[in-house]
Amino acid sequence: MLKLNWRLALASAALCSSVVQAQGVVADGQQVAMKGDGSGAPCLACHGMDGAGNNAAGFPKLAGLDADYIAKQIRDYNAGTRVSGVMQPNVDNLTEQQILDVSAYYASLPSPDTAVEAEASLLASGKVLATRGDWDHYIPACESCHGPDSQGMGASFPALAGQHPTYIKQQLNAWRNGSRHNDPNQLMTGVAERLTEQQIEAVAAYLGSLSAKAGGQ
Repeated sequence: MLKLNWRLALASAALCSSVVQAQGVVADGQQVAMKGDGSGAPCLACHGMDGAGNNAAGFPKLAGLDADYIAKQIRDYNAGTRVSGVMQPNVDNLTEQQILDVSAYYASLPSPDTAVEAEASLLASGKVLATRGDWDHYIPACESCHGPDSQGMGASFPALAGQHPTYIKQQLNAWRNGSRHNDPNQLMTGVAERLTEQQIEAVAAYLGSLSAKAGGQ
């Protein structure tokens, strides 16, 4: 029954993510990334012109992520449904078209190789969680939502392969403690609450060790 309900929730989320949205202009988005909205730091200050982000600082890699996913996160910051003291003051004056443009820009970039090495035992444990899950504790595999090799599935389920481990750990802990709750049908909230600290460390290390899809998405 739990597996069936999970599939129904995924189907609902996929339906919600299929809404056709307006298109962003990549060239205009590059200007937003370089200059910002005039009221805060430009995107490149944290995420870089190549969208590689920064593992040590916990700034996520944006290059190659789904454009609609990026746009939704920016809107959520503006609406207060996702909270970040860094992001909110830097995107709060973006127009809807600028949101679409900068999202299209980062989505158009090839995802740079930022794979991070980790201990073999940690990677092995993380691989089990990412590919098979831990159904004894009602934890599905990451791939069941985020697609084969965790390369992403549309606007609701971003690519995790090659994302910075520090960022992944931050977000899993944010879902666990309730400070982030903008996922479809609270799927990530339910998963994160069941993960142990050791499992979070392992799955973040494994996902961060993977190579992202060549050429982005």
